[in-house]
Amino acid sequence: MTPRSDLDHLQRADHADPFAFLGPHRDEDGELVRVWLPGALAVELLSPRDEFLAAMESVDASGLFIARLPQKTPYRLRIHWPEHEQVTEDPYAFGPSLSELDLYLFAEGNHRQLGKCFGAQVMEHEGVPGVRFAVWAPNARRVSVVGDFNGWDGRRHVMRLRYPAGVWELFIPRLQPGEVYKYELLGQDGLLPLKADPMALATEMPPATGSRVPDPTPFAWQDDDWMRQRGERQGHDRPLSIYELHAGSWQWVDNRAPTWDELADRLIPYITDLGFTHIELMPIMEHPFGGSWGYQPLSLFAPTARYGSPADFARFVDRCHQAGIGVILDWVPAHFPTDAHGLAHFDGTSLYEYAHPFEGFHQDWDTYIYNLGRNEVHGFMLASALHWLREYHVDGLRVDAVASMLYRDYSRKEGEWIPNRHGGRENLEAIEFLSHLNAVVHTEAPGALVIAEESTAWPGVSRATEEGGLGFAYKWNMGWMHDSLSYIHEDPINRGYHHQKLTFGLLYAFSEHFILPISHDEVVHGKGSLLGKMPGDRWQQFANLRLFLSMMWTHPGKKLLFMGCEFGQWREWDHDGQLDWYLLRYAEHFGTQALVRELNRLLREEPALHAFDDRAEGFHWLIGDDSLNSVFAWLRLAGDGAPLLVVHNFTPVPRPHYRVGVPLAGHWEVLLNSDADAFGGSGAGSRGTLESDPHESHGQTQSLALDLPPLGCLILRPAGDANL
Repeated sequence: MTPRSDLDHLQRADHADPFAFLGPHRDEDGELVRVWLPGALAVELLSPRDEFLAAMESVDASGLFIARLPQKTPYRLRIHWPEHEQVTEDPYAFGPSLSELDLYLFAEGNHRQLGKCFGAQVMEHEGVPGVRFAVWAPNARRVSVVGDFNGWDGRRHVMRLRYPAGVWELFIPRLQPGEVYKYELLGQDGLLPLKADPMALATEMPPATGSRVPDPTPFAWQDDDWMRQRGERQGHDRPLSIYELHAGSWQWVDNRAPTWDELADRLIPYITDLGFTHIELMPIMEHPFGGSWGYQPLSLFAPTARYGSPADFARFVDRCHQAGIGVILDWVPAHFPTDAHGLAHFDGTSLYEYAHPFEGFHQDWDTYIYNLGRNEVHGFMLASALHWLREYHVDGLRVDAVASMLYRDYSRKEGEWIPNRHGGRENLEAIEFLSHLNAVVHTEAPGALVIAEESTAWPGVSRATEEGGLGFAYKWNMGWMHDSLSYIHEDPINRGYHHQKLTFGLLYAFSEHFILPISHDEVVHGKGSLLGKMPGDRWQQFANLRLFLSMMWTHPGKKLLFMGCEFGQWREWDHDGQLDWYLLRYAEHFGTQALVRELNRLLREEPALHAFDDRAEGFHWLIGDDSLNSVFAWLRLAGDGAPLLVVHNFTPVPRPHYRVGVPLAGHWEVLLNSDADAFGGSGAGSRGTLESDPHESHGQTQSLALDLPPLGCLILRPAGDANL
């Protein structure tokens, strides 16, 4: 290529290898330095000590300057712009900063520290501070970094292509944290919309869409005790009670969404008081559309700027851990939005997504689908998951929409999906990714949970990968959720005809490690609030709500409850507002909250309610066939520990002297009556201590004559004198 040809390509901003022309180049006469600075008035070369070396000659009015040095000499540029003077090193004087190992691991799909390698990395390179940018765009003809620092001029900082990895990199000296940037890409068919960095660690405040050079200052974590004990705390035999929330609409401060610090100030005491073990945050990865609630994220390595900086989010997690509260994040590897500044057709081709719309587009959600069969995309998603677990000490990831990942025909009509290589409907690439993800997390983030929102009967979702399962720690029990909500929605007079909706779930309750979810999805889009689903008058609605929550907390499986359900919000959740906290002035709402507090206390303190959640020997039916009275009774067991008797009356009819068999003779103590005055109930039903009598019932030699409260639950435990 001739100098004229090089200049032509620079002027057209399509030079494929600017490092071959710009910067210092040795020849027989010494060192020739070329710089390309459109808009500059004059340029001088200075020594590293700012001593004058040479004035550069303007050889073309479009911005090409040259100078010759007698020998190889370190230099800086003094650039005279129309409005200011700038002194900096020449970006094209630096060698590559990405190692061959980094590129190899990335191409292999096994680089597990991409957040510390790609994107914008504040670093020192060849003794000079600055920022290294790296982005994958193998089909682009040219990639530039643009921002305020270069007037958003794509001609100024054209990147170096690292072939064959398809990664572009550039070190820009003296650039500072906080700078906003994007990538300008020239595709095969022309210039593309400016793209945000797929691996940005920080972003602008939405609706702005730029990426931001992160602050490299390490966060000073204070949660060593929590992290050391986390694996034990989160074992399958430990209580797990999760409070799901949307950070921006839980509780406002001064008529606006809270910052992370403000949220911590209010949320941590609240969660501690109610006794939840964990919180689960709806996706906090940066997302352009707030109405997606985070489920259409684009920056899978960056916490949203809506509530503060990345360090602010880290401090939020740290404060939760110091208070003994685990933090779970919603994470979305199933799809991404079509926004022009995002991943869609990133380099002018279907890079992150499948090319064919039958594989790469979700019609239901108007989003693209990650091509997890591509090594680089597989590795990108794997690194994102590890990033949150490592860098932010997050205790678990809830993986959204797993069912949509497992099946190629998910929500598609016949003839609108492409079978796998064996002719089946399973997405083999996604299955391999999920299995790999769980195996890697198990090894590299010990004690962390990966939880599947999976709504089908896919076998072994929470079985270990070495046993042929997908390897998740838990699976959401969507079947239980749908059946139990359908049952409670029925008028009590009709519940006897739907008795099996509560009994059926126990047939498969121990086939997986289950979480029982009442999530945000059940209180939006016209579904009504949890309280609003309850039939009857106001009294019956609250009684049904208390009964439902009691049934949920005593049923095998870990618990998850969406914000507002704990005190009976009447309205559907509104992401643009906050919860109706004023309702706690009223006894029924305050009482419902008090019930949840007590249920959480029992869950934590009674091994029978959590130790054998996933084992059939932890549950024993006593009454599962009384459809006439809509009464259910069971025992919860925990090895050698004391059993708990649980009895539910799903009708508004008090049932005095209702006999229930028990395994131990002696006195039984009523631990909880959901109809108690303290919970906003009528005060009906058994309380205190009751003595069994030798009346055989329900396969037991002893029994209790209980007064069942209307639409109520009783939980009883053997007193000290109880024995076989």
